[in-house]
Amino acid sequence: MLRLGVNIDHVATIRNARGSSYPEPVRAAELALAAGADGITAHLREDRRHISDADIVVLTDLCLKRGKPLNFEMAVTDEMVGIAIGARPHAACLVPERREEVTTEGGLDVVKGGNRIADATGRLRSVGARVSLFIEADPAQIRASADVGAQVVELHTGAYCDAAREGDAERAAAILERLKTGAALAASLGLEVHAGHGIDYATVKPIAAIPQIVELNIGHFLIGEAIFVGLPQAILRMRTLMDAARLELAA
Repeated sequence: MLRLGVNIDHVATIRNARGSSYPEPVRAAELALAAGADGITAHLREDRRHISDADIVVLTDLCLKRGKPLNFEMAVTDEMVGIAIGARPHAACLVPERREEVTTEGGLDVVKGGNRIADATGRLRSVGARVSLFIEADPAQIRASADVGAQVVELHTGAYCDAAREGDAERAAAILERLKTGAALAASLGLEVHAGHGIDYATVKPIAAIPQIVELNIGHFLIGEAIFVGLPQAILRMRTLMDAARLELAA
């Protein structure tokens, strides 16, 4: 079945809003794994706006103890590569990052940044990290990802989710078709295919039904929903919708 990675960054956002020690991201990670998450995702930003270096230490330890993967999201910088090499996470997902952005605004430009990304990818792979590149479902970016040595691509689903939420069915359908085509191309090149960004209950099933996608990474929506229903219940419902999409695909 399709894997679910839960991003716990915004538990740290709430913590940092008051400068307190709680709520603890590691506690959210423990709850997520107990509720059926297949792994934990955390983005250590250069400005440390949510997840901290100390969080990465305890999350790495938790995931090792639970036998579950930690997916370390990071910018393509020497500082972040060095931290990741020290932490040795199961997976490292290279993402674009601008200090002024509210959230990740698009995919990594692997075509333009090929040499820099190839160097980071090689360094991370040398310590056993499974390297993923967060990209748009663009054929040129997908092919470039394979060329620089990535093992995984995570397709950016934000534009599809935005269009679907805004009721723009025609635009949503066109973007979904690009995601399907991109996933098929990536798989044909030997890349494992993940997807993420902006996914909620209303948008998860069409994405989960793309057969080449093996993992979804979802964070902001699940943490927001947890305020009302609790994190285990939010994850259970998302997991149920993902599984239903796969069962319908197989029928």
